[in-house]
Amino acid sequence: MAKSRRSSTVSWYATKRWQDAINKVSLNLKGRRRSSSTHRGSLISDSDDTQDGPRQPPVNYENTYKIKPDLRFPTKKAEDIIRDVFSSNLDNKPYNPDSGKYLSSQMSDLIRTQVKQELGLQNRYKIVVLVTMGTLQGQGIRCASRCLWYPQFDRFASYSYKNESIFAVGTVYGVYFE
Repeated sequence: MAKSRRSSTVSWYATKRWQDAINKVSLNLKGRRRSSSTHRGSLISDSDDTQDGPRQPPVNYENTYKIKPDLRFPTKKAEDIIRDVFSSNLDNKPYNPDSGKYLSSQMSDLIRTQVKQELGLQNRYKIVVLVTMGTLQGQGIRCASRCLWYPQFDRFASYSYKNESIFAVGTVYGVYFE
């Protein structure tokens, strides 16, 4: 008889403690937005939910459904940019294999930024620039590439440069991003 009374007292006490813990959590979360994620029945609040003040509604961007570009990719201007960059960086310079990698990546970045400036801010072209550079010792080289693109809008521009000791081939791809 004493055993059943003791077990009911323990279960009542455990239930009371559990309800007190739930009430404390709900009081602590009263002023905050409650997160929908739960862990073993208790609510977990996000750390950024403690900010006070008015909340701004999220900005929703609409699709433009723009299929055709406003302007075509300027292939002639891109060729001029490649020519200017090659002539300013490679004229009267001998080939140096140690600095060749750095120089080709620097010229590639310079060509990309100048072509993007030429297109302006409202363009939807993705620009890919390839610069191949090497020593000129009477050998032949072929540079080839493959692209999957839409020929009505996507374009490329290429320019080959050569001096006494260096050859360089620069290619700029302008791929329209719908």
